[in-house]
Order: sequence, then structure tokens, then C-alpha cells
Amino acid sequence: MYSLVQKRRWYYAFSLSIIAVGIVIMIYSLITRGTAFELSIDFKGGSIYELKFTQPGANEDNIRAVFANYGDQTATIQRLGDESENRWSVRASFHEEAEKRKILDDLNKIAPLDRSLSQDESVSATVGQEVTRAALFAVFVAAIVVTLFIVLAFRSVPDAFRYGVCAIIAMLHDVLIVAAVQSVMGLIFKWEVDALFLTAMLMVVGFSVQDTIVLFDRIRENIPRHLGEPYETIVNRSVLETIHRTLTTQISVFFVMIAIMLFGGASIKQFVFILFCGLVTGSYSSIFIAVPLLVSWEKREFPFSLFGKKPELASVEA
Repeated sequence: MYSLVQKRRWYYAFSLSIIAVGIVIMIYSLITRGTAFELSIDFKGGSIYELKFTQPGANEDNIRAVFANYGDQTATIQRLGDESENRWSVRASFHEEAEKRKILDDLNKIAPLDRSLSQDESVSATVGQEVTRAALFAVFVAAIVVTLFIVLAFRSVPDAFRYGVCAIIAMLHDVLIVAAVQSVMGLIFKWEVDALFLTAMLMVVGFSVQDTIVLFDRIRENIPRHLGEPYETIVNRSVLETIHRTLTTQISVFFVMIAIMLFGGASIKQFVFILFCGLVTGSYSSIFIAVPLLVSWEKREFPFSLFGKKPELASVEA
């Protein structure tokens, strides 16, 4: 039987190297730009334009070109309602009143604007800060709830607490890698962190934990079935029994997301790409981080050698 967990140190080294590079990039971004990520107007304030054109002709590309002429390469542009309504919402950097009038004049050249139904306003960064606090609080609460749930659900196996801890470590692994990807894309393509990015991160957290629990549950089932076998063998058997189902499910999702990235609108490509990266690293961490960590803990490899004595699987009742 092929052993996936035997090469766990290579998995750890690979993940740590990616995370380390990501942290270095975020530190570089923090030094050069003042923030670890490019921030959208949700976090630094800006202008919101609600546009109503009286005739067809406006599309995402020519609207974006107008804002690019005023130095805003990353404006978020979204169609409102049906295509026949010719209504658009644009979230852009902060513009002075005189500049706003020039922008509206240029937009009017694309297609006539209904001035009475078009408006612009400035927004502060307060909303983004509140959303960030709520997201961080949600992740913190999710970590506690997941740990408690796993401890309760896995109470029939020795040291159920370790399963919760390993699931949370894998979750943090995914969050750090996705954050590193976002920082890199911010440097290269000026991608900004907005409310959709936080939504993607929360979805990644949920996916990571769910996928890990599926694998852990098979380990829990196999422990009493294979008493007397080494823990590493039981864990490896459990991974091999579930990996085909896990990968089949994920691959189907990946194909859908790739199609959306290729053919979807520009306003959602960043969100889908970040979510795609999160699902990839979530699938990886469940198999190659969370499960191998259980074996490292069982064998008391550093730093788990600092914790208590090694439990005996033979004490588990079938």
C-alpha cells in the first residue's frame, strides 16, 4: 500500500516555503505601499457612480477606459438590472467634484446620460473596516466552534482535541496562502482587497474545514476496525479510501470555476480566481497537511514531542 503520509516532511517544507515567500511579499508591500494589500474603496474610501444611459452603447470596457484616463485602472464596474435598462454601478477611487463632472462628461460621449437618474457620491472607509472586523470575528468563532464540534464528534478516539487543532492549522495554512496570492496579484496586476475578497476568504475557511473533517471521519471509523495496526497505516489507509471521492468532487468544481474565469465578466474574475486558489490549497491541505499532522502528533515529532505521553490505540473499544 502506497504511503502518502510517509513524505510528510516534504509537504511541510513545501507549504512553509510558499507561506514564507508570501509573508516576505506582504512585508515588502507593507514597506513600499504602506499596506500589505492593495485596498479598494471599501477600506480607503472613494466614489460611487450610479449611471443611467438613455441609449445603448455603454459596456464594461468603454466605461473602464474612461476611468482609466483619470488614473483609476481598477474601478469596479457592474451592470444593474437587465441589459435593456442601460444602468451601471461604478466604484472608483476618490475624485474631486470638478473631476467628477469631467468623468460624467466623458461618459456622456459613450452614450447619452440621463442626468436626473445618474448620481455620484463619496464614501468613507468605515464600512470596509466594519466588514473586516466582522470577518475576523467570524473566523475566530468558526475556529472555536469547529474545534469543539470535532472534540465532541471524535470523543471515541484517543486525544480527540488533536483533530480539532490539526483542522484549524490546515485552515490557517489556507488563509495564509490565499493572502499571499492576493498580495502578489496586488503588486503585479493592482488587484484590490474588497468585500468580495473577504467573502472568498470565508468560503475558503468553510471549505477547508469541511474537506478535512471528511478525511478525519474516515480515520475515526477505521481506528476500531484495524486495532493493532500502526496509526500511520490506519491514517494512510483512510486517505486512500477517500481521496478518489474528494478529488472527483473538487475537479468538477475546478472546471466550473475555470470556465467562469475565462468567460465571466471582469468584475468577478478576481473573486473567482481567489476562490479557485483557496479551493486548490484547501484540497491540498486536507490531504497533505491536516492528516500528516495527526501522524506527526502521534509519533511525537517536534513540536508535538513537547506535549504529554503517547496514547495507546489498543485502548480504543470497537
